[in-house]
Amino acid sequence: MHLKEVDIPSEAKRLLADLGYGKLYPPQEEAIRKGVLDGKKLVLASPTASGKTLIAEFCALKHILEKGGKVLYLVPLRALASEKYEEFLKYEKLKKPNGEKVRVAVSTGDYDSSDPYLERYDLIITTNEKADSLLRHRARWLNDVTLVVADEVHLLQDVDRGPTLEVALTRLRQLNPNIQVLALSATIKNVEEVAGWLEADYVAMDWRPVPLREGVMFDCEIVFKDGGSRKVEKLHPNPTISLAAETVKGGGQTLIFVEARRTAVSLAQKVAPVIRKFLSKSDLRALKSVSERILGFGEKTSLSEVLAGLVRDGVAAHHAGIHAAHRKIIEDGFRRGIIKVVVATPTLAAGVNLPARTVIINSHVRYEPGYGRMEIPILEYKQMAGRAGRPKYDRFGEAVLVASSSDEQEYLMEYYVCSKPERIWSKLAVERTLRSHVLSAIASDFVKTEQGLLEFFGKTFYAYQYGGRVIERPIYSALKYLVENGMVLYDGRRVEATGFGRRVSELYIDPETGVIIRDGLIGRPKNLTEISFLHLISHTPDLTPKLYPYRREMDRLKVFLEEHREEFMFRVPDPWENPIEYEAFLGELKCVNVLYSWIEEVRENDMFEKFKVEPGDLYRLVEVAEWLLYATYELAKLFGWGEVLPLVNELRFRVRHGVKSELIPLVSLEGVGRVRARALFNAGYRSLEALKRASITELIRVPGVGQKLARRIKEEVGGKIRVEELKGKSLEEVGVQESLEAYAGDEE
Repeated sequence: MHLKEVDIPSEAKRLLADLGYGKLYPPQEEAIRKGVLDGKKLVLASPTASGKTLIAEFCALKHILEKGGKVLYLVPLRALASEKYEEFLKYEKLKKPNGEKVRVAVSTGDYDSSDPYLERYDLIITTNEKADSLLRHRARWLNDVTLVVADEVHLLQDVDRGPTLEVALTRLRQLNPNIQVLALSATIKNVEEVAGWLEADYVAMDWRPVPLREGVMFDCEIVFKDGGSRKVEKLHPNPTISLAAETVKGGGQTLIFVEARRTAVSLAQKVAPVIRKFLSKSDLRALKSVSERILGFGEKTSLSEVLAGLVRDGVAAHHAGIHAAHRKIIEDGFRRGIIKVVVATPTLAAGVNLPARTVIINSHVRYEPGYGRMEIPILEYKQMAGRAGRPKYDRFGEAVLVASSSDEQEYLMEYYVCSKPERIWSKLAVERTLRSHVLSAIASDFVKTEQGLLEFFGKTFYAYQYGGRVIERPIYSALKYLVENGMVLYDGRRVEATGFGRRVSELYIDPETGVIIRDGLIGRPKNLTEISFLHLISHTPDLTPKLYPYRREMDRLKVFLEEHREEFMFRVPDPWENPIEYEAFLGELKCVNVLYSWIEEVRENDMFEKFKVEPGDLYRLVEVAEWLLYATYELAKLFGWGEVLPLVNELRFRVRHGVKSELIPLVSLEGVGRVRARALFNAGYRSLEALKRASITELIRVPGVGQKLARRIKEEVGGKIRVEELKGKSLEEVGVQESLEAYAGDEE
């Protein structure tokens, strides 16, 4: 089938044809044959790069351009949401029947809003969590959604993300019984079961646009699934490095998956000098530019300097501890073919689309807290392997597991390469997870009775797999917790959220977090400080990532505990009676130490050296901490504890920007972060009034304040730009675009 035969509006076909789309792939043809463009619900399971997203785009165009509908596109990660948004912006060139242009939006943050502005948009990309939050706020425009696309639907089996996707899909189907559901995944073993739950048809195909060869390598020899084998050119004593270098030498790119962050960086450092030998002068020039972008963003740290050095040699490390902006620079560089090798932890396998000619799974185990080193699931291996082969660039892709012995080579071939992935199982009944979703169902008025609650959860994937009666016990357990903690009223038949319960649900925090914040504020000490509130949020299950103290940090944390003992809102556990609780308390104090250092303007590199907290973890911790302080403020306001509000509000602002109180006015200016704000303050500009009086020439002398920023500061604080500052200089030199005359007339 060709694009011109597809039943979508002609203007959409012209746009796609201009972008190079033509003949459809087999999974796309089969999806159309199954009636997906006629509004039929469908689960589409086919390998990476087989065209699943284009089918979603076809469906979206049908709904928007022909039916006047609205489309909700769900993804598991913010990075994926941004990627899809940039990809779908091309459709804003099209017009709807009423003459208005198609509008595309992305919404991933602010969980305490119904985002009413989204009513004006036609194609809305959100994370699963944001969609769940919008449902809790009963966003009115959700009633107009006629198509929901669930990308990466295999994540239903993920303990952290799966239940949110499951409940969001269940609610959307309850809200709009005629909604079309299109679920996409690269790998689903029990696709019939997922389709049965969604009352959908399914397409499951192994077809790939680029043939995939899966194999296992031992001692520079790869044995493939099809029985073939080949020797890898020995370009380094390490077979993994040899295979990566051989691929780059042949004009390809390589993704190497390792089990730990430290390994990602150390292996990348070993790979880099080997890869550099195969780079051209134009490669090196392009890599130098990418390297400078890494060094130019954010505070300089030893990690960013290592990354920049690796990139200059055509190699990069990629893991969750790297700053998100640096990860994006690396991803863009790899996608454009500039960076040749990326060494990544498995988090990349569930992230953005980065195909490569060769994918090397250097380790099939991973450390799990509390369990030790565990073998990765087959599903995870298949997700990694599926990234091998770049359409339009590679004739084939190779996915290679690395074995340490011939025996292990045979085992890996049998267990991973020749096996099907595990079945997808719902994880909804985990009590902590279920509590939150039971509360949200009641608080958002989706259910009003005990029977309604059971019926709603009886429509979930968990109930479909295990039977409706099986989920009743965990539901009653969750309901009991909510009633006992004052979040839900229950008279044996009707269920109703209290003001406390409703606000906790809207704030998108764990009910246990809500209880901890409330109880902490009730028992707050007289000596309330920043430490009090930083420990309050660190005591909640929602503060992530959890920072576990190293043994050498314990003594310092014990001293810190004694210094601030009178400031905590909770009793300090006895180390002899409750040693496990005591150690957990010390772990919370590490989070407090990190956050306190952040608001005291300790440099990121110093924090990395002192606490071993990498930039990516630091920024996620800061983001979550700010949200929990917002939740604390809102709950304090709800209960009428006005005396704590000013302190919490100021602390929240300081956490957001990482500054002492004296810098708050300065960091409120656009483009002025913690480093520039401190430079301005130290130069004598300690208030907005002082900035208003300063000249652009004076501001430019402050380290880190260039011409454009100086002008932006002046415009924002309302200061005048004097004509004499412009004499003898080009307008570009001072960052001014308007004419001299305009400013001359403004001088009065």
